[in-house]
Amino acid sequence: MRPWLRHLVLQALRNSRAFCGSHGQPAPLPVPQKIVATWEAISLGRQLVPEYFNFAHDVLDVWSRLEEAGHRPPNPAFWWVNGTGAEIKWSFEELGKQSRKAANVLGGACGLQPGDRMMLVLPRLPEWWLVSVACMRTGTVMIPGVNQLTEKDLKYRLQASRAKSIITSDSLAPRVDAISAECPSLQTKLLVSDSSRPGWLNFRELLREASTEHNCVRTKSRDPLAIYFTSGTTGDPKMVEHSQSSYGLGFVASGRRWVALTESDIFWNTTDTGWVKAAWTLFSAWPNGSCIFVHELPRVDAKVILNTLSTFPITTLCCVPTIFRLLVQEDLTRYQFQSLRHCLTGGEALNPDVREKWKRQTGVELYEGYGQSETVVICANPKGMKIKSGSMGKASPPYDVQIVDDEGNVLPPGEEGNVAIRIRPTRPFCFFNCYLDNPEKTAASEQGDFYITGDRARMDKDGYFWFMGRNDDVINSSSYRIGPVEVESALAEHPAVLESAVVSSPDPIRGEVWSPIDVLKKSYLKRMPSSVCRELTGTVTNGCVLKLNPCIVLRTESGV
Repeated sequence: MRPWLRHLVLQALRNSRAFCGSHGQPAPLPVPQKIVATWEAISLGRQLVPEYFNFAHDVLDVWSRLEEAGHRPPNPAFWWVNGTGAEIKWSFEELGKQSRKAANVLGGACGLQPGDRMMLVLPRLPEWWLVSVACMRTGTVMIPGVNQLTEKDLKYRLQASRAKSIITSDSLAPRVDAISAECPSLQTKLLVSDSSRPGWLNFRELLREASTEHNCVRTKSRDPLAIYFTSGTTGDPKMVEHSQSSYGLGFVASGRRWVALTESDIFWNTTDTGWVKAAWTLFSAWPNGSCIFVHELPRVDAKVILNTLSTFPITTLCCVPTIFRLLVQEDLTRYQFQSLRHCLTGGEALNPDVREKWKRQTGVELYEGYGQSETVVICANPKGMKIKSGSMGKASPPYDVQIVDDEGNVLPPGEEGNVAIRIRPTRPFCFFNCYLDNPEKTAASEQGDFYITGDRARMDKDGYFWFMGRNDDVINSSSYRIGPVEVESALAEHPAVLESAVVSSPDPIRGEVWSPIDVLKKSYLKRMPSSVCRELTGTVTNGCVLKLNPCIVLRTESGV
């Protein structure tokens, strides 16, 4: 264990055995908050980041020891349900045991070494969290992806990242098989299934036979932890790389302040495992000793979400605004949320009327936060702070957030400009390393002393930030970032399309949807437009974008 943490844990374990003070009385039991306070001080920039850090070893294994010593309520660390009766609960001790077994699978059957990359494309199954921790234990760099990825999306990501392994489920395996021959770096394919598939290793079978003994690799704080693909205005999605500490320690403070988590809390975030918010939840909840609750939720269903909140003792809920827009359309007075005390949202702008309806019908406030794939939480409304409806809240430490002009000059309160984070003279540790293999994009994201987020906002005299929109063409629909070029490229593959342009349109539920304007080839004029529409709406790119808006505006070469 790292020296900076060892003395705190040893003190806790000694005192749990009633170590006596000078007067023969048991010394006060040290509380886990002392250890969490150390992580929080680092997260806030008040204490130096240690040279070596590994989340599995320095956080999860520490909680396992504290749990064994009786310093944590009897909540599970992980609680998964599928809605049809299946249920899995892991304590920190069991999570450690299972993740060490998974680490032996990665290092053994898969042959992965520290620094190797692995794609994780799984639905909300326990194995996603298990393999994520196993990647930390082995030093493997995880690359999460959404389950709607197409063959083209998978091929691009596997080729660009040079991933040596992929783990997925039955539904996606055929797509991987269709393109794996074109991905020379891909060496092993892991299948999470109760059945077998030629050319694939069965993860569940290997896990059952794996040893529980595993020595966690020693990783430096700046070593890579994860890669996320994020869309932009032009070109293919970019690879955002985060370090062991940027995510592993970067969310402790926001988890304590914005998410308001303690060891007694049960935290449900309905996000897809391919989104950064799944990692945000993991790295917010577990350092604070909280339980992560997961519902398999094969499809978004407002009634299922509300019934789950009524059935299970969930204390903290996080959903994107799109889901809250759906929830407030239900009769919420029919449900009793006896344990729910704190609700959060982020990923897209929150309509003030949605917040007001939710609070009026449930009695629970809705706290908005703002961040990006490249960052941790940038702005938030922490619990206890006055909320200004429609605002993203104030800057979240350790970030110095400002509104700047296109030259990087700080603008006065009230003026609209670029949302920017100060990175000079000191770059925050809880920040992405770079856009991998793309120094031009990395350089273009900086202006003067600031990183430019690509979002526009204004800051009022009280320090609250008000989102105004993007300064590029990226479309945010149900928290999916959609690059117009990706959609246009997918549409261009259809033989009917001569050219196309994609623009954003407002949507009452999803915030924005993409609306393409397509110019059809003359040879398709004799076909009914409705049939062409059906074909085009079946085209999928970047996982899901063409599922988001079934409406397509068609034009022909003659302008009809």
